[in-house]
Amino acid sequence: MPDFEYTIIGAGVVGLAIAAEVSGYSRHVVVLEKNLRYGLETSSRNSEVIHAGIYYPPGSLKARLCVEGRDLLYRICGERGISHKRCSKLITASNESELPQLESLYRNGRENGVRLQMLTKEEALALEPNIRTVGAIHSPDTGVISAHELMDYFAHCALEHGVTLQFRCEVTGIDAQPDGYRITIRENGVESSFTSEKIVNAAGLHSDEIARLAGIDIDKAGYRLWYAKGSYFAVTPAKANLVSRLLYPVPRNEGLGIHALRDWGGRLKFGPDVEYLEPKVLDYSVDPSKARAFAESIQRILPGITADDLTPDMSGIRPKLQKRGESPRDFVICHEKDRGLEGLVNLVGIDSPGLTASPAIARYVAGLLK
Repeated sequence: MPDFEYTIIGAGVVGLAIAAEVSGYSRHVVVLEKNLRYGLETSSRNSEVIHAGIYYPPGSLKARLCVEGRDLLYRICGERGISHKRCSKLITASNESELPQLESLYRNGRENGVRLQMLTKEEALALEPNIRTVGAIHSPDTGVISAHELMDYFAHCALEHGVTLQFRCEVTGIDAQPDGYRITIRENGVESSFTSEKIVNAAGLHSDEIARLAGIDIDKAGYRLWYAKGSYFAVTPAKANLVSRLLYPVPRNEGLGIHALRDWGGRLKFGPDVEYLEPKVLDYSVDPSKARAFAESIQRILPGITADDLTPDMSGIRPKLQKRGESPRDFVICHEKDRGLEGLVNLVGIDSPGLTASPAIARYVAGLLK
């Protein structure tokens, strides 16, 4: 009999949500995390936005799990006192040429079941008088959340149900066996192994490497990840009240565009941009010389900002399944039984809206393995 029923690799927000979910009916769950504690990578370095589900292709996992996860998050936050705010959001067209794309976003969001309102220039300026706009989408169900408090909640739920959280623990081998898997780990330079009936690969930035350890050709499967860094700049306090809600441009190229958001200290911040890194490079530095480009980008929607108003803040790295210039791809959440790996679920390319979708992803993965 295997040592554990479930082994979850990765203790970011998604791995913790899955642990909390499956621990409700299994007392034999372990979560392996190579870092000193949970949530030190992508889960703690993002905009902390509760997305409504506007941008994603109808029927995609991103669309379905974002909408479901959004509603679950608001319920969890209300019941558990997790810091959040349903602050709403505007996506603003800065000139007439952007209006057709704005209308397309509106139709896409509505098809995903998102509550939205198209605003005229006058209606948008009545909400946010300092913005540049010729029309906007208002999303009343977009909000912000404390990602750290959410992870604390999921971790508490898991631990309360007897889950083992193992830190400083790197997975170095995965070997299929008749009744599950033998997992080799390295702790403080010492290797050991144990067995598990099921494995959930929620390793975030390293999920393609975990899939490779399980014997999957990640290039043939389309699982190879590319790292996209997103930097943020904080705004001088004198201009912190220029907007009262989240403010986004009509998207261009990769990502949703540099947007305006408030952090939990009340500061106004702008970000993230998209900077593809060299393979497997974890670089969290923020280049101060980007301030001018940030200011020029944000001036599309908030003309009162200059480069002198900006100071470097933080950055995060997103695991992308597409290279620079390629079309965005959906989440990979795959039970690998067709590859002869019964009981192994890979989660690869869980970028935005992974935070919002986390409780829905947990339910989805649990359903795949039940």
